[in-house]
Amino acid sequence: MASVQDVAAYILHKLGPVTAIKLQKLVYYSQAWSLVWDEEPLFEDEIQAWANGPVSPTLYEAHRRQFKVSVISDGNLESLTPSQRETIDKVLEFYGDKSSQWLSDLTHQESPWLEARRGLAPGQPGNCEITTASMAEYYSSL
Repeated sequence: MASVQDVAAYILHKLGPVTAIKLQKLVYYSQAWSLVWDEEPLFEDEIQAWANGPVSPTLYEAHRRQFKVSVISDGNLESLTPSQRETIDKVLEFYGDKSSQWLSDLTHQESPWLEARRGLAPGQPGNCEITTASMAEYYSSL
């Protein structure tokens, strides 16, 4: 199975440098839509409901202290199957031209992030998991 770094590296390969926040959101949406369209996760790494939206802690460690990310050194494009690449490409067609703020705002309106943040005040740090089950259920209803 591909890793979150592989997915991020592919996104950067397709789009070029993007902000860390945008990369996190594009990885999140790639995972979500893979669960719906392919009926399986792209990667096993956990996604958490942080204050600024969904974040993969594993990916965060790979780009920590970077505003714009251009390379994920642990990412391997060859780990992705043609079907996985197609899924990510479709996500990038729809979300790729959106701003970091637009993507963050969108995730804050969607139930997987809202449910994982239940009980936390706006802006309060949190690390509750956004489960693949909640993602699959919500995005398959759209």
